[in-house]
Order: sequence, then structure tokens, then C-alpha cells
Amino acid sequence: MTFSSSIGVRELPLFPLPELVLFPGRHLPLHIFEFRYRIMMNTLLQSDKRFGVLMLDPETGGPVSVGCCAEVLNYQRLADDRMKVLTIGQQRFRLLELIREKPFRIGLVEWIEDKATEQDLRPLANNVDRLLRDVVRLSAKLTGQEVELPDNIPDLPLELSYWVAGNLYGVAEEQQSLLEMQDTAQRLDREIEILTSTRNHLAARTALKDILE
Repeated sequence: MTFSSSIGVRELPLFPLPELVLFPGRHLPLHIFEFRYRIMMNTLLQSDKRFGVLMLDPETGGPVSVGCCAEVLNYQRLADDRMKVLTIGQQRFRLLELIREKPFRIGLVEWIEDKATEQDLRPLANNVDRLLRDVVRLSAKLTGQEVELPDNIPDLPLELSYWVAGNLYGVAEEQQSLLEMQDTAQRLDREIEILTSTRNHLAARTALKDILE
């Protein structure tokens, strides 16, 4: 899996979404029905098929400042010019300025990347991987259902940190915090905290279940 490393500033159509944070490498299916976003999709399909996904701030109602660029992989036109679109997250960006609101939002953005480091991140990544497998194993035992991790979990620390963050559910603000981090070690450390807490919670529930049974 590779991500574009373009550096610089550019204009980008924006697609704010409530309670959703897109990460590099994650697929995002969309159903486009609102008029302004139909215009946006028809416009960007004639160019580089890229737009910015930003979470809406639950407090202000406006878009947050850091999001992820998405590229359209394929699309299907439906009745009334609605569309089903499959996209994939690419590089992250910071919104510098909202250039216009109509007929759809366009912002001036700059690409952001994690800071380069000489630290060996493999021990952190291995710890995340181990905790992830513990969580899956305990979830399967607790629910009595077969739960398996996919075979294509990334090996590289940066990509693994994105994969784990993108698979957290019901914690959009936590995901936004992870997206905004520009330090891979810091992101992995936070994910270790989250996974450790989840594992301990599942282990306690599993032990209680074993006692009651």
C-alpha cells in the first residue's frame, strides 16, 4: 500500500461529514444525493477525482481543520443523477482557508505528513499487533462467535497506525485526534493505551462469564 507524498498547497473540493473520520488507505463508500454534492462529483470526475473529507465539529457545526483527501475509485450513476461512489483515503491535509461555499465548498489546503524519525518503531507496532489480536480473541470468546482479523493488516508502523485508527468505532473525536497527530510513535502509543484498556475490559467480562457459567 502506498500513499501520495505530494507537498504543497492546492485548492480542494470539500465534503464535510458528521461523525466520520477518513484515514489514508481506508475505503469510503458514499451515496451522493444532495444537489451541491452531485455538482461537486460531476465536476471532480472531469479532473483528478480527488476531494477532501472533513469531520463536522459537533460543537461548532463547522468542518474541522484537518482531514483526509479521498480519490474516487469507481462510481455508478443512479436515477435522478444520484450516484454510488467508492473512494479511498490518500494523504492528510490541513484546511488553511475556505475559498468559497457555493455551489460547493472549496478550500485552500496544505498536505501534512508525520515527522521523520530515527526511532525504531517496530517494537511499538508489534505491541499494537499483539494487543489487537488479544482483543479479537477475547471478543470471540465473549460473544461465542468467530471473529478474525483480515489477512491484509499493514506491517509498516505508519500504515498500521492508520489502519488501527480507521477501525475504531463510535469514537470519532478520538479518531480525529489520531488523524491530527504528526508523530507515528505518538499515534501508536495512544493506540496501545486504547487497545490495552479494551483488552482489560474484555478480559474482566470474560472472566466473569466463566465464573457464572
